[in-house]
Amino acid sequence: MKDRLAIAHGFRLGRSLQEDGGCILTYKRKSWHEKLHEPRDLPRVEPMPEKMKPRHGEGTILIPAPLEVDALMRQVPAGKLTTVNQLRAVLAERHGATVSCPMTTGILISIAAHAAAEDEAAGEADVTPFWRTLKSGGEINPKYPGSLEGSIRRLESEGHTVTRRGKRMFVQDYERHLAWAEH
Repeated sequence: MKDRLAIAHGFRLGRSLQEDGGCILTYKRKSWHEKLHEPRDLPRVEPMPEKMKPRHGEGTILIPAPLEVDALMRQVPAGKLTTVNQLRAVLAERHGATVSCPMTTGILISIAAHAAAEDEAAGEADVTPFWRTLKSGGEINPKYPGSLEGSIRRLESEGHTVTRRGKRMFVQDYERHLAWAEH
């Protein structure tokens, strides 16, 4: 049971030999890149869960695949932007679903962003441009790797203007720079 819980929370099981010849189980956290490429039975379209019907209505919900979310984020060219909701709409449309799961899509965007940071740290030049995927209203995601300031620098270097509203940072006139038409 303990092993299944460790695996479910993103750990890999390994074995270490002790000096006396015995064996102990060790747990090592999976890399973001491993999580991105983890085999799953996704994408999957399911009936809308009852608890989501009040907000989204009848229909179906897409649980997207990690690599599909990453591939869609990679399609946003320099100087252009997208939003989480826009990505969800494109994914749902591709699969004929009513909506794409907001929670799963958000988690997969985060996994793609952190995998890109790992790739960049390993010296790769062609990484997923996660900083071009904004939250609702053009807000820059402060939880992206490399700090909020890093995302701001990248966006400004691509010609965007960033403004502060309270403690949150937004791309000014982000709607004019969207890669796809609003859905």
